[in-house]
Amino acid sequence: MKIAFQGEAGAYSEQALFNYYGKVETHPCESFDSVFDAVVSSQCEYALIPIENSLAGSIHQNYDLLLRHDLHIAGEYLLRVRHCLISMPDVQMGEIKKAISHPQALGQCAAYLRNHGIKAEQVYDTAGSVKMLKESGARDVAAIASKRAAELYGMQILEEGIEDNAENYTRFLAIGRESVFPEGEAKTSIVFTLKNQAGSLFKAISVFALRDIDLTKIESRPLQGKPWEYLFYIDFAGSVNDDVSKRALDHLKEYALTLRVLGSYPRFF
Repeated sequence: MKIAFQGEAGAYSEQALFNYYGKVETHPCESFDSVFDAVVSSQCEYALIPIENSLAGSIHQNYDLLLRHDLHIAGEYLLRVRHCLISMPDVQMGEIKKAISHPQALGQCAAYLRNHGIKAEQVYDTAGSVKMLKESGARDVAAIASKRAAELYGMQILEEGIEDNAENYTRFLAIGRESVFPEGEAKTSIVFTLKNQAGSLFKAISVFALRDIDLTKIESRPLQGKPWEYLFYIDFAGSVNDDVSKRALDHLKEYALTLRVLGSYPRFF
């Protein structure tokens, strides 16, 4: 089985991929668009994509890509993100003047970098920053990435766990071409639009409240091409195969202009 992910070998997405799927063949992609294309074209069976971080929030691009492609969510995984300050071998901490990494990683370590007088510079990927550093050989530059990335590229870890907040988790979604039918505890992700009128969102959410269905996430995104109109993304506890969930979705159709089920899948947390 071949699984696509965004980034270089050693990226957090690859780490989550191995934790979730075990020993599989991986397919690194330069962009999230390429990740989705790899699954749509059958180049890969599945992909694992980050969808939200406990500190930085949602990855909006992937919400938009989920809507744009006819793919289904097949699972979820929660990864504890632990950032490392990585340098060339034998470099001392006092030599470091600049840190390079993905913008989210830099943001999650902003206070640490500020306290150490280290300037931040954005690059395309966490593991990619380690690869770039090794190729440059710079002694005054460090990369921020995973422990595995440092080991893969034979680099030195100056300090581990440099994120400003220890409660740093990223939620990943497994996506594939076919729907899954989870047994046991499940979660369902949907997206819908509503009329722009008083009480429409209240009525939409009430279909879940009336049936004691737990909403685990709700988010709005601008509807492209229609200024000041929005898409609503909701995750709720339950499967589309449950009678209660079916009735809630049928009820929601009475208010929603459009409704799409992105997938029901085994609940990780």
